[in-house]
Amino acid sequence: MWRDLAPIGRDAGSQGYRRYAWSGADLECRDWFRAQVEARGMVYETDRNGNQWGWAGDPGGADAVVVGSHLDSVPDGGAFDGPLGVVSSFAALDELRRRGAEFTRPVAVTNFGDEEGARFGLACVGSRLTAGQLTRAQAHALRDGDGVPLPRAMETAGYDPDAIGPDPERLGRIGAFVELHVEQGRALDLTGDPVGIASSIWPHGRWRFDFHGEANHAGTTRLADRRDPMLSYAETVLAARREAALAGALATFGKVAVEPNGVNAIPSLVRGWLDSRAADQATLDTVVTAIEAAAHEHAERAGVDLRVVRESFTPVVEFAHGLRDEVGRILGGKLPVLGTGAGHDAGILSGSIPTAMLFVRNPTGVSHSPAEFAAEDDCVAGVLALADVLEGLACT
Repeated sequence: MWRDLAPIGRDAGSQGYRRYAWSGADLECRDWFRAQVEARGMVYETDRNGNQWGWAGDPGGADAVVVGSHLDSVPDGGAFDGPLGVVSSFAALDELRRRGAEFTRPVAVTNFGDEEGARFGLACVGSRLTAGQLTRAQAHALRDGDGVPLPRAMETAGYDPDAIGPDPERLGRIGAFVELHVEQGRALDLTGDPVGIASSIWPHGRWRFDFHGEANHAGTTRLADRRDPMLSYAETVLAARREAALAGALATFGKVAVEPNGVNAIPSLVRGWLDSRAADQATLDTVVTAIEAAAHEHAERAGVDLRVVRESFTPVVEFAHGLRDEVGRILGGKLPVLGTGAGHDAGILSGSIPTAMLFVRNPTGVSHSPAEFAAEDDCVAGVLALADVLEGLACT
Protein backbone atom coordinates (compact mmCIF):
# COMPACT_ATOMS: atom_id res chain seq x y z
CA MET A 1 0.00 0.00 0.00
CA TRP A 2 2.74 2.42 0.96
CA ARG A 3 4.67 1.84 -2.26
CA ASP A 4 1.55 2.35 -4.39
CA LEU A 5 0.59 5.58 -2.65
CA ALA A 6 4.07 7.09 -2.29
CA PRO A 7 4.57 8.46 -5.86
CA ILE A 8 1.21 10.27 -6.03
CA GLY A 9 1.61 14.05 -5.92
CA ARG A 10 5.33 13.94 -5.12
CA ASP A 11 7.35 16.88 -6.43
CA ALA A 12 10.57 15.83 -8.15
CA GLY A 13 12.43 18.92 -6.98
CA SER A 14 11.50 19.22 -3.30
CA GLN A 15 10.65 15.53 -2.81
CA GLY A 16 7.66 16.79 -0.84
CA TYR A 17 3.98 16.20 -1.57
CA ARG A 18 1.49 18.54 -3.25
CA ARG A 19 -1.80 16.76 -2.83
CA TYR A 20 -4.21 19.70 -2.77
CA ALA A 21 -7.96 19.31 -2.39
CA TRP A 22 -9.79 18.40 -5.61
CA SER A 23 -6.56 18.50 -7.65
CA GLY A 24 -5.34 15.74 -9.94
CA ALA A 25 -3.12 14.32 -7.20
CA ASP A 26 -6.02 14.33 -4.76
CA LEU A 27 -8.20 12.45 -7.24
CA GLU A 28 -5.44 9.85 -7.71
CA CYS A 29 -5.34 9.40 -3.92
CA ARG A 30 -9.11 8.99 -3.90
CA ASP A 31 -8.90 6.35 -6.63
CA TRP A 32 -6.27 4.56 -4.55
CA PHE A 33 -8.57 4.63 -1.50
CA ARG A 34 -11.50 3.23 -3.42
CA ALA A 35 -9.31 0.45 -4.86
CA GLN A 36 -8.20 -0.52 -1.33
CA VAL A 37 -11.81 -0.69 -0.15
CA GLU A 38 -12.99 -2.77 -3.09
CA ALA A 39 -9.98 -5.11 -2.94
CA ARG A 40 -11.09 -6.09 0.57
CA GLY A 41 -14.72 -6.69 -0.40
CA MET A 42 -15.86 -3.72 1.68
CA VAL A 43 -18.73 -1.40 0.78
CA TYR A 44 -17.52 1.87 -0.76
CA GLU A 45 -19.35 5.18 -0.55
CA THR A 46 -18.71 8.91 -0.79
CA ASP A 47 -20.78 11.14 1.47
CA ARG A 48 -22.37 14.47 0.56
CA ASN A 49 -19.18 16.36 1.49
CA GLY A 50 -16.81 14.27 -0.58
CA ASN A 51 -15.44 12.24 2.34
CA GLN A 52 -14.73 8.62 1.42
CA TRP A 53 -15.86 5.57 3.41
CA GLY A 54 -15.13 1.87 3.25
CA TRP A 55 -17.45 -0.30 5.33
CA ALA A 56 -16.95 -3.73 6.85
CA GLY A 57 -20.48 -4.45 8.01
CA ASP A 58 -23.73 -2.55 7.49
CA PRO A 59 -23.12 1.10 6.46
CA GLY A 60 -26.54 1.91 7.87
CA GLY A 61 -25.93 0.15 11.16
CA ALA A 62 -25.68 1.86 14.52
CA ASP A 63 -22.80 2.34 16.96
CA ALA A 64 -20.10 1.99 14.27
CA VAL A 65 -16.39 2.16 14.99
CA VAL A 66 -14.57 4.32 12.44
CA VAL A 67 -10.84 4.67 11.84
CA GLY A 68 -8.92 6.69 9.26
CA SER A 69 -7.46 10.11 8.58
CA HIS A 70 -6.76 12.11 5.38
CA LEU A 71 -4.69 11.89 2.20
CA ASP A 72 -4.23 15.54 1.17
CA SER A 73 -1.09 17.49 2.07
CA VAL A 74 0.34 20.90 2.80
CA PRO A 75 2.66 22.40 0.14
CA ASP A 76 5.72 20.13 -0.06
CA GLY A 77 4.48 18.13 2.90
CA GLY A 78 5.80 14.86 4.24
CA ALA A 79 4.71 11.34 3.36
CA PHE A 80 3.24 10.40 6.75
CA ASP A 81 0.92 13.25 7.80
CA GLY A 82 -2.51 11.83 7.01
CA PRO A 83 -1.62 8.85 4.81
CA LEU A 84 -0.08 6.90 7.70
CA GLY A 85 -3.47 6.90 9.43
CA VAL A 86 -5.31 5.68 6.33
CA VAL A 87 -2.76 3.01 5.37
CA SER A 88 -2.57 1.82 9.00
CA SER A 89 -6.37 1.52 9.14
CA PHE A 90 -6.48 -0.84 6.17
CA ALA A 91 -3.48 -2.75 7.55
CA ALA A 92 -5.22 -3.07 10.93
CA LEU A 93 -8.26 -4.60 9.24
CA ASP A 94 -5.98 -7.03 7.43
CA GLU A 95 -4.39 -7.96 10.74
CA LEU A 96 -7.78 -8.63 12.34
CA ARG A 97 -8.80 -10.85 9.46
CA ARG A 98 -5.52 -12.74 9.92
CA ARG A 99 -6.47 -13.21 13.57
CA GLY A 100 -9.91 -14.47 12.60
CA ALA A 101 -11.64 -11.68 14.52
CA GLU A 102 -15.37 -11.16 13.90
CA PHE A 103 -16.94 -7.73 14.19
CA THR A 104 -20.02 -7.26 16.34
CA ARG A 105 -20.29 -3.58 15.35
CA PRO A 106 -20.05 -1.96 11.91
CA VAL A 107 -16.50 -0.81 11.13
CA ALA A 108 -15.37 1.77 8.57
CA VAL A 109 -12.18 3.30 7.23
CA THR A 110 -12.50 6.94 6.15
CA ASN A 111 -10.57 9.54 4.18
CA PHE A 112 -11.71 13.04 5.14
CA GLY A 113 -11.36 15.60 2.37
CA ASP A 114 -9.32 18.81 2.48
CA GLU A 115 -7.98 18.35 6.00
CA GLU A 116 -4.90 20.50 5.53
CA GLY A 117 -6.64 23.50 3.98
CA ALA A 118 -3.64 24.05 1.71
CA ARG A 119 -5.69 25.11 -1.31
CA PHE A 120 -8.62 27.07 0.13
CA GLY A 121 -7.10 28.32 3.38
CA LEU A 122 -9.43 26.55 5.81
CA ALA A 123 -8.43 23.31 7.51
CA CYS A 124 -10.67 20.26 7.96
CA VAL A 125 -13.29 21.34 5.43
CA GLY A 126 -14.72 17.84 4.98
CA SER A 127 -15.15 17.14 8.69
CA ARG A 128 -16.27 20.71 9.46
CA LEU A 129 -19.06 20.42 6.89
CA THR A 130 -20.10 17.03 8.22
CA ALA A 131 -20.20 18.29 11.83
CA GLY A 132 -22.10 21.46 10.89
CA GLN A 133 -19.20 23.73 11.83
CA LEU A 134 -19.04 25.13 8.29
CA THR A 135 -22.14 26.14 6.33
CA ARG A 136 -22.69 25.54 2.65
CA ALA A 137 -22.62 29.29 2.01
CA GLN A 138 -19.31 29.67 3.86
CA ALA A 139 -17.80 26.77 1.94
CA HIS A 140 -19.04 28.13 -1.39
CA ALA A 141 -17.33 31.44 -0.62
CA LEU A 142 -13.89 29.83 -0.31
CA ARG A 143 -11.38 30.66 -3.08
CA ASP A 144 -7.94 29.28 -3.82
CA GLY A 145 -4.87 31.36 -4.64
CA ASP A 146 -5.85 31.52 -8.30
CA GLY A 147 -9.36 32.71 -7.51
CA VAL A 148 -11.00 29.36 -8.27
CA PRO A 149 -14.07 28.94 -6.04
CA LEU A 150 -14.54 25.71 -4.11
CA PRO A 151 -17.76 24.78 -5.98
CA ARG A 152 -16.01 24.94 -9.34
CA ALA A 153 -13.11 22.83 -8.06
CA MET A 154 -15.54 20.20 -6.76
CA GLU A 155 -17.50 20.15 -10.01
CA THR A 156 -14.31 19.77 -12.05
CA ALA A 157 -13.41 16.80 -9.86
CA GLY A 158 -16.82 15.23 -10.42
CA TYR A 159 -18.48 16.09 -7.10
CA ASP A 160 -21.70 18.01 -6.43
CA PRO A 161 -21.00 21.25 -4.48
CA ASP A 162 -24.73 21.86 -3.93
CA ALA A 163 -25.03 18.66 -1.88
CA ILE A 164 -22.55 19.68 0.82
CA GLY A 165 -23.71 20.41 4.35
CA PRO A 166 -24.23 18.93 7.83
CA ASP A 167 -24.61 15.17 8.06
CA PRO A 168 -26.06 14.49 11.55
CA GLU A 169 -27.63 11.21 10.48
CA ARG A 170 -24.25 9.77 9.52
CA LEU A 171 -22.59 11.02 12.71
CA GLY A 172 -25.48 9.62 14.73
CA ARG A 173 -24.56 6.12 13.54
CA ILE A 174 -20.94 6.41 14.74
CA GLY A 175 -20.15 5.27 18.25
CA ALA A 176 -16.40 5.99 18.15
CA PHE A 177 -13.80 7.49 15.81
CA VAL A 178 -10.13 6.63 16.37
CA GLU A 179 -7.52 8.44 14.27
CA LEU A 180 -3.93 7.24 14.08
CA HIS A 181 -1.41 9.92 13.13
CA VAL A 182 2.32 10.40 12.99
CA GLU A 183 3.41 12.52 15.95
CA GLN A 184 4.20 16.09 14.93
CA GLY A 185 6.81 16.62 17.60
CA ARG A 186 9.40 14.65 19.59
CA ALA A 187 7.57 13.73 22.79
CA LEU A 188 7.55 9.99 22.00
CA ASP A 189 11.16 10.09 20.83
CA LEU A 190 12.12 11.58 24.18
CA THR A 191 10.20 8.94 26.17
CA GLY A 192 11.34 6.07 23.96
CA ASP A 193 7.81 4.88 23.15
CA PRO A 194 6.75 3.92 19.61
CA VAL A 195 3.06 4.71 20.22
CA GLY A 196 1.19 7.19 22.41
CA ILE A 197 -2.38 8.31 23.13
CA ALA A 198 -3.65 11.87 22.64
CA SER A 199 -5.07 13.75 25.60
CA SER A 200 -6.10 17.01 23.95
CA ILE A 201 -5.54 19.43 21.08
CA TRP A 202 -4.46 22.96 21.89
CA PRO A 203 -6.79 25.79 20.87
CA HIS A 204 -5.59 27.30 17.60
CA GLY A 205 -6.61 29.61 14.79
CA ARG A 206 -5.61 31.51 11.67
CA TRP A 207 -5.68 35.28 11.32
CA ARG A 208 -5.12 37.33 8.15
CA PHE A 209 -3.25 40.64 8.47
CA ASP A 210 -3.79 43.06 5.55
CA PHE A 211 -1.27 45.92 5.52
CA HIS A 212 -2.31 48.56 2.95
CA GLY A 213 0.34 51.09 1.97
CA GLU A 214 1.23 53.00 -1.18
CA ALA A 215 2.91 51.52 -4.24
CA ASN A 216 5.80 53.57 -5.58
CA HIS A 217 9.14 53.36 -7.34
CA ALA A 218 11.86 51.63 -5.32
CA GLY A 219 14.58 53.67 -7.00
CA THR A 220 13.16 57.19 -6.80
CA THR A 221 11.05 57.39 -3.63
CA ARG A 222 12.81 58.80 -0.58
CA LEU A 223 12.72 56.61 2.51
CA ALA A 224 11.03 59.43 4.41
CA ASP A 225 8.24 59.61 1.79
CA ARG A 226 7.34 55.95 1.77
CA ARG A 227 4.24 54.21 3.12
CA ASP A 228 5.77 50.75 2.94
CA PRO A 229 3.56 47.97 4.33
CA MET A 230 6.43 45.49 4.19
CA LEU A 231 8.12 47.22 7.11
CA SER A 232 5.00 46.96 9.27
CA TYR A 233 4.59 43.34 8.31
CA ALA A 234 8.22 42.54 9.14
CA GLU A 235 7.92 44.19 12.54
CA THR A 236 4.77 42.16 13.19
CA VAL A 237 6.52 38.89 12.35
CA LEU A 238 9.20 39.73 14.93
CA ALA A 239 6.53 40.71 17.46
CA ALA A 240 4.77 37.38 16.96
CA ARG A 241 7.93 35.45 17.77
CA ARG A 242 8.59 37.62 20.83
CA GLU A 243 5.06 37.34 22.26
CA ALA A 244 4.89 33.59 21.69
CA ALA A 245 8.22 33.06 23.45
CA LEU A 246 7.12 35.15 26.43
CA ALA A 247 3.89 33.18 26.83
CA GLY A 248 5.20 29.69 26.10
CA ALA A 249 2.91 29.51 23.06
CA LEU A 250 3.38 29.24 19.28
CA ALA A 251 2.91 31.92 16.62
CA THR A 252 3.91 31.63 12.98
CA PHE A 253 3.59 33.79 9.90
CA GLY A 254 4.05 31.06 7.30
CA LYS A 255 2.27 32.54 4.28
CA VAL A 256 2.54 35.97 2.68
CA ALA A 257 1.16 37.62 -0.47
CA VAL A 258 2.54 40.88 -1.84
CA GLU A 259 1.11 43.32 -4.39
CA PRO A 260 2.29 44.32 -6.94
CA ASN A 261 5.11 41.90 -6.08
CA GLY A 262 7.81 43.60 -8.12
CA VAL A 263 11.49 43.73 -7.24
CA ASN A 264 11.70 47.45 -8.00
CA ALA A 265 8.33 48.40 -6.53
CA ILE A 266 7.33 49.42 -3.02
CA PRO A 267 4.34 47.19 -2.17
CA SER A 268 0.82 48.55 -2.00
CA LEU A 269 -0.38 45.55 -0.02
CA VAL A 270 1.26 42.93 2.15
CA ARG A 271 -1.07 40.20 3.34
CA GLY A 272 0.26 37.78 5.94
CA TRP A 273 -1.39 34.81 7.64
CA LEU A 274 -0.77 34.13 11.32
CA ASP A 275 -1.12 30.66 12.81
CA SER A 276 -1.15 30.71 16.60
CA ARG A 277 -1.61 27.95 19.18
CA ALA A 278 -1.34 27.62 22.95
CA ALA A 279 -2.03 25.11 25.69
CA ASP A 280 -5.08 27.05 26.91
CA GLN A 281 -7.51 29.69 25.65
CA ALA A 282 -6.37 32.49 27.95
CA THR A 283 -2.76 32.20 26.78
CA LEU A 284 -3.78 32.12 23.12
CA ASP A 285 -5.96 35.22 23.58
CA THR A 286 -3.09 37.04 25.28
CA VAL A 287 -0.63 36.23 22.50
CA VAL A 288 -2.90 37.12 19.58
CA THR A 289 -4.07 40.33 21.25
CA ALA A 290 -0.46 41.40 21.80
CA ILE A 291 0.48 40.61 18.20
CA GLU A 292 -2.48 42.61 16.88
CA ALA A 293 -1.57 45.55 19.14
CA ALA A 294 2.01 45.50 17.88
CA ALA A 295 0.83 45.32 14.28
CA HIS A 296 -1.46 48.33 14.70
CA GLU A 297 1.32 50.28 16.40
CA HIS A 298 3.83 49.64 13.61
CA ALA A 299 1.24 50.27 10.90
CA GLU A 300 0.23 53.62 12.38
CA ARG A 301 3.87 54.68 12.70
CA ALA A 302 4.46 53.89 9.01
CA GLY A 303 1.25 55.51 7.76
CA VAL A 304 -0.11 52.11 6.75
CA ASP A 305 -3.71 50.92 7.09
CA LEU A 306 -4.26 47.57 8.78
CA ARG A 307 -7.15 45.14 8.81
CA VAL A 308 -7.08 41.90 10.82
CA VAL A 309 -9.54 39.08 10.04
CA ARG A 310 -9.89 35.84 11.96
CA GLU A 311 -10.35 33.23 9.24
CA SER A 312 -10.69 30.12 11.39
CA PHE A 313 -10.62 29.05 15.01
CA THR A 314 -10.77 25.78 16.91
CA PRO A 315 -11.18 25.81 20.71
CA VAL A 316 -9.34 23.41 22.99
CA VAL A 317 -10.33 19.79 22.36
CA GLU A 318 -10.38 17.37 25.27
CA PHE A 319 -10.79 13.93 23.75
CA ALA A 320 -13.63 11.89 25.27
CA HIS A 321 -12.20 10.62 28.54
CA GLY A 322 -14.27 7.45 28.49
CA LEU A 323 -13.05 6.42 25.03
CA ARG A 324 -9.50 7.57 25.74
CA ASP A 325 -9.39 5.54 28.95
CA GLU A 326 -10.85 2.50 27.17
CA VAL A 327 -8.21 2.76 24.43
CA GLY A 328 -5.54 2.96 27.14
CA ARG A 329 -6.98 -0.08 28.93
CA ILE A 330 -7.06 -2.11 25.71
CA LEU A 331 -3.41 -1.24 25.08
CA GLY A 332 -2.27 -2.26 28.53
CA GLY A 333 -2.44 1.04 30.39
CA LYS A 334 1.25 1.85 29.93
CA LEU A 335 1.31 4.15 26.90
CA PRO A 336 2.17 7.84 27.40
CA VAL A 337 -0.70 10.31 27.11
CA LEU A 338 0.25 13.59 25.46
CA GLY A 339 -1.27 16.77 24.14
CA THR A 340 -0.63 18.26 20.72
CA GLY A 341 -0.69 21.65 19.06
CA ALA A 342 -1.75 20.21 15.69
CA GLY A 343 -5.36 20.17 14.52
CA HIS A 344 -7.04 17.00 13.24
CA ASP A 345 -10.38 15.76 11.94
CA ALA A 346 -10.74 13.87 15.23
CA GLY A 347 -10.68 17.23 16.99
CA ILE A 348 -13.41 18.67 14.77
CA LEU A 349 -15.63 15.62 15.23
CA SER A 350 -15.08 15.46 19.00
CA GLY A 351 -17.98 17.86 19.56
CA SER A 352 -20.37 15.45 17.85
CA ILE A 353 -19.09 11.93 18.57
CA PRO A 354 -16.58 10.26 20.92
CA THR A 355 -13.11 10.49 19.36
CA ALA A 356 -9.60 9.36 20.28
CA MET A 357 -6.15 9.49 18.71
CA LEU A 358 -3.04 7.35 18.59
CA PHE A 359 0.36 8.85 17.75
CA VAL A 360 3.29 7.02 16.13
CA ARG A 361 6.81 8.15 17.01
CA ASN A 362 8.52 10.65 14.72
CA PRO A 363 12.23 10.67 15.67
CA THR A 364 12.96 13.82 13.69
CA GLY A 365 10.18 15.82 15.33
CA VAL A 366 9.69 17.37 11.88
CA SER A 367 6.29 17.56 10.18
CA HIS A 368 4.79 19.40 7.20
CA SER A 369 8.14 18.81 5.51
CA PRO A 370 9.77 16.12 3.37
CA ALA A 371 11.97 15.35 6.42
CA GLU A 372 8.94 13.97 8.28
CA PHE A 373 9.65 10.35 9.21
CA ALA A 374 8.53 7.27 11.07
CA ALA A 375 10.52 4.03 11.22
CA GLU A 376 8.95 0.90 9.77
CA ASP A 377 9.02 -0.91 13.12
CA ASP A 378 7.17 1.97 14.76
CA CYS A 379 4.61 2.06 11.94
CA VAL A 380 4.01 -1.67 12.48
CA ALA A 381 3.62 -1.03 16.21
CA GLY A 382 1.00 1.59 15.34
CA VAL A 383 -0.87 -0.86 13.11
CA LEU A 384 -0.89 -3.53 15.82
CA ALA A 385 -2.06 -1.00 18.42
CA LEU A 386 -4.87 0.15 16.13
CA ALA A 387 -5.83 -3.46 15.42
CA ASP A 388 -5.97 -4.15 19.16
CA VAL A 389 -8.17 -1.10 19.67
CA LEU A 390 -10.52 -2.15 16.86
CA GLU A 391 -10.70 -5.66 18.27
CA GLY A 392 -11.41 -4.34 21.74
CA LEU A 393 -14.08 -1.90 20.62
CA ALA A 394 -15.78 -3.70 17.74
CA CYS A 395 -15.31 -7.41 18.42
CA THR A 396 -16.58 -7.69 21.97
